[in-house]
Amino acid sequence: MRVLGIDPGLRSMGWGVIDIDGSRLSHVANGQCTSVSGDLGPRLFSLFDQLRAIVAQYAPDGAAVEQTFVNRDGAGTLKLGQARGVAMVALAEAGLNIGEYSPNAVKKAVVGVGHADKAQVAHMVGFQLPGAKLVGPDATDALAIAICHAHHMQSAMPLAKALARADAARVAG
Repeated sequence: MRVLGIDPGLRSMGWGVIDIDGSRLSHVANGQCTSVSGDLGPRLFSLFDQLRAIVAQYAPDGAAVEQTFVNRDGAGTLKLGQARGVAMVALAEAGLNIGEYSPNAVKKAVVGVGHADKAQVAHMVGFQLPGAKLVGPDATDALAIAICHAHHMQSAMPLAKALARADAARVAG
């Protein structure tokens, strides 16, 4: 299974693609979409267009996006939310199921500590995806989001299978 992780941002939107084979994770690609300068509408559209190309090129089976956190700068939070919305629409347009994770949930899944710093996250992403050339901090965060989604999917699969078996037994019996 292939997963695309997205770290939303208006200036730079990180993305990372990993493959999942059982409990093994492998790096496929990572990068940063950079918006054009100027008015907000064209900037958002340039991000959307770049994400569509990434989805088309790497054909992920699922995706994950970091949730927006509210900070003191209301205008900045709103712009971040708009960039996140662009990512959600690009992924939904491709028919992908989208996981959403808080920054602390991503850090906890990757590092084991919900308040890890960026250096710790980068170290653990590099450890879990050996040989990956990390393009930048936004791409590193996007790979961490993809890893978080992979862990959540791996823990959800046994539950889904058990529920399917129980449902089949109920229908049969």
